[in-house]
Amino acid sequence: MANIKAKLKKKVRRGATNAAHSNVKKETKKSTKTKKRKPKPKLPVKLITYLEKAGVKHEVLEHKTVYTALDAAATMKKKMDEVVKSLLVKADKDYYLVLIPADQNLDFKKLGSCIGAQTGKKIKVIKIPGEKIMEKALKIKAGALTAFGNFHKVGVVMDKKLSKTKKAVFSSSSLNHSIEMAVKDFIKLENAVLGSIGVKKKIKKSVVTKPKKSKVRKKAGTKKKS
Repeated sequence: MANIKAKLKKKVRRGATNAAHSNVKKETKKSTKTKKRKPKPKLPVKLITYLEKAGVKHEVLEHKTVYTALDAAATMKKKMDEVVKSLLVKADKDYYLVLIPADQNLDFKKLGSCIGAQTGKKIKVIKIPGEKIMEKALKIKAGALTAFGNFHKVGVVMDKKLSKTKKAVFSSSSLNHSIEMAVKDFIKLENAVLGSIGVKKKIKKSVVTKPKKSKVRKKAGTKKKS
C-alpha cells in the first residue's frame, strides 16, 4: 500500500509540473504576440522620415476628422492666421504648393506676379488641378497632400502674413492629424517664396427672417331668414 501511495504522489507531482510548464508556455506566447503588435504611425512613414532627417522641431496634433482649414482652426481653437491652407496650383507647366491663412482665398493675379518675379517668366495661366491630375502629378492618393513642397518635389509659395506668426499648423496628409512648427523653420526647410497672394474671405452672415403673420380675415356672417 505504501508503494502505491508513493506512485500516486509522483504522478500528481508530474501532472502539476506539466501543467505549470504549459501555463508558462502560454504566457510566453501571449507576451510574444503582444510584442509583435506595433502601434500604427500617426503620419505616413515617408513624411516622418523626411521631418526626422531635416531635424526640425515639430509637434503632431491629434484632432477629430476635418476636411478644411477653417474646420481645423475651429476644432483646435486656433486663430485663423495660425492654421495654414494648402493648395496645389499649376502655373503654365509647373506645379507649386501655395500656402495661405485659413480664412483667406487665393488671388490668382498676385500669385502669377509673385511666381513671375521669382522665375523671370510671365505666367499666362494659373489653375487648380483636379484630384486625378494631382494624384498623377505628385504620385499620391486623394487627400494625401501635405504642406511640405520639398516632400512632394514642388516649389512652395507662402503668403507674407503667415511669416508674422511664430507657430503655425500645417497639413500632414491626415484628416485626424496636423503638424505644428515654427514658421521660420518651415520657411527655411521648404525654401518658401513669400508674397502677398491671399485675399480675405468674405463670409456671408446668414440673416434669419421671421415668418410673417398671416392676417385671418373674418368671413361675413350670413343673415338669418326671418
